[in-house]
Amino acid sequence: MAALPLAVASAGQVGDAGRAPAPAAPRDAKPRPETAGRSPFLLGIGLATAARCGPELTSPDGIEAQTCVLTQGEDTWARTYYRNATGRSLDSVLSLMGPGGRTVQMRCATGADDEPATCETPRERSRGGPDAYTAVTEFAGRGDDGALLLRSGSNSSAAPGS
Repeated sequence: MAALPLAVASAGQVGDAGRAPAPAAPRDAKPRPETAGRSPFLLGIGLATAARCGPELTSPDGIEAQTCVLTQGEDTWARTYYRNATGRSLDSVLSLMGPGGRTVQMRCATGADDEPATCETPRERSRGGPDAYTAVTEFAGRGDDGALLLRSGSNSSAAPGS
């Protein structure tokens, strides 16, 4: 089976061969009113999102996960990307821990369908920089006595000596 590229380069629309390019704006041109005061980080598609993610982890039982802290503008939230290949539904909790001992937790529906999925906490107004936040997701068997199968965090690999 061959892999096909998903991106294609283009030098313009079909039939553009006879068209002249638009002239450049004069040097003394003022910005258009709708773009004046706009952040250079918008790029025409909305606010840029910064992500700080831990490593991709896989448990011997078949859980794959990566957990991230995301920041966009003044908002911060946590997201975990996971795949459950255990063949059974699991309990999972995503926690976002921030400055001042503030913690937000979400219980995530983790079905047995072996498909990639995500879970995220609600967005909250940032109270410090992105490094002030940590996210952790725990996946366990169902029920009160369900064993912990995987813990995934937004931190990078362990620091030397720890």
